[in-house]
Amino acid sequence: MDEVSTYVLYDIPDDGVRTKIAEVCKDYGLERIQFSAYCGPLTRNKREELFLRLGHTLGDRTGKILVQPVCQKDVAVSLRIEHEETGTEPESAQPDAAGE
Repeated sequence: MDEVSTYVLYDIPDDGVRTKIAEVCKDYGLERIQFSAYCGPLTRNKREELFLRLGHTLGDRTGKILVQPVCQKDVAVSLRIEHEETGTEPESAQPDAAGE
């Protein structure tokens, strides 16, 4: 099966649950791109498996989780601004060649 870039975004108020959700994302090889956002390539089956595991981890506690596949065409034209805390001058906005 083909892998597609998959974004996982979540808003969970409970610190413990939020940490567990982050660990699940890492278990699937996803990379943290924001405090509550991960991204990485997954097949449809892995996405569905991840979704079920995230739902089980959240349980009936308050929170929102989005698992969003994004086609390669859209990833190729994505834009990203990123400033690291290194004390160096920020780079200008550029198309994201890596798609993330």
